[in-house]
Amino acid sequence: MKTSDFKYHLPQSLIAQTPIEKRDASRLLVYNKRTKQTEHKVFSDIIEYLNQGDVLVINETKVLPARLFGRKETGRAVEFLLLRRLSLTDWEIIMKPGKKLRIGDNVIFSDSLTATILKKKQDGVTDVRFSFDGVFEEILDALGEMPLPPYIHEKLEDKSRYQTVYAREQGSAAAPTAGLHFTPALLQAIEDKGIAVAKVTLHVGLGTFRPVKAKDVADHIMHSEYYSVSEHAAQQINNARSNGGRIIAVGTTSVRTLESVANELGVIAHGSGFTDIFITPGYTFKAVDILITNFHLPESTLLMLVSAFAGYDETLKMYRAAVDEKYRFFSFGDAMMII
Repeated sequence: MKTSDFKYHLPQSLIAQTPIEKRDASRLLVYNKRTKQTEHKVFSDIIEYLNQGDVLVINETKVLPARLFGRKETGRAVEFLLLRRLSLTDWEIIMKPGKKLRIGDNVIFSDSLTATILKKKQDGVTDVRFSFDGVFEEILDALGEMPLPPYIHEKLEDKSRYQTVYAREQGSAAAPTAGLHFTPALLQAIEDKGIAVAKVTLHVGLGTFRPVKAKDVADHIMHSEYYSVSEHAAQQINNARSNGGRIIAVGTTSVRTLESVANELGVIAHGSGFTDIFITPGYTFKAVDILITNFHLPESTLLMLVSAFAGYDETLKMYRAAVDEKYRFFSFGDAMMII
């Protein structure tokens, strides 16, 4: 397939700039693959579609305040976007202006934090080494800003709104946005109904910030991202499967995690590692029965994954319906549920 096959018309006015006041009051488009019927609901209504014995799989990654603003020793302004930790002191980053900094240059962020350029790699990625006085995470929390996507132009007043309420494992360069709709009360109601909640981790990395540049989808190379599935989570998912329950993935990150560790029978193995799985139309899903996700950018790998799950024609039809119904799109936008 061509990357251009995944274009669709989206008015700029439908790109959500700020989070909705109440997380689970966002809108929800529900699509039934079997009946091909579409319903328009509120996100908290997802509980109506979940059955006792199902398992809800959530990604508990936590977003780093990964945008740092500093200056070269000459005084020139520099911006870092932290992508992936390589060691105690070394990170992969994207920097602006990328061409003006050379290997060995130093960047000053504060009296307690500086960085040295180590290596320039492909796709604008750079390795740097930080020098710091104190605890790096505490310094980053004080100096860093949330790495909001470039299509969001409004300032985020509350950092917590770009985190899920269940975020625990720090390491992402972007939020797993389908999870932003959940509240503690909704999660409790889901568990009270007899639905297990399994927690996995996939740290969202470089791919989120990189559009598909290849003309042919098959030529696109995914960057790897770290995942972790505990023995307990694998057991929860496998027990649900063996007892006739359904696996509901919250977000494309949960899908990619499960499909990376599932065997051909859909049995989930626990463990951790890196995955570069790229799911496009024609892929046979082994582990996921239902998908909860947001509305994604045109020509993105995320839209390709949704098209693989729901069907290419059906997905574009749903997106046209969402535009007609004036759903809010992208990170702070509304959601869809494919059952």
